Amino acid sequence: MSTMHSLLAATILAMAGCNSVASGSANAPGTGGTAHGDTIADGSTFEMRPGQSVTLADGSALRYERLVNESRCMPDVQCVWAGDAEVAFTWKPVNGPAEAFSLHTGKEPRRHALGERTVILVTLARGAAPEAGLRIER
Repeated sequence: MSTMHSLLAATILAMAGCNSVASGSANAPGTGGTAHGDTIADGSTFEMRPGQSVTLADGSALRYERLVNESRCMPDVQCVWAGDAEVAFTWKPVNGPAEAFSLHTGKEPRRHALGERTVILVTLARGAAPEAGLRIER
């Protein structure tokens, strides 16, 4: 019976560790943290990962869907062209249908109008699910 209790205790500890890591990764918007359903103030710079959503100051929602294309030159490699990465987003205004759009790192568009606001792709990490650094301007 003690082996069963040990396994149960280990499982609970492992699950608690996973929860604390996930919740510990959220930082306040505009401070370089990851956005997890936070309200983003106009003029803020913040980070998002694919699948995450934030609420803008007007109550609309911005969701980072996925990496669409990655053709950027790898670090420490000499390339003729720096390349481009494309990331997909969905914006849902308070009233009206959702709008899908993409932003790019190496070509236009790097910004997109969201009603009276504009979202700008500032940075994009590398990898299959890269973190995007974004800025909201009014």
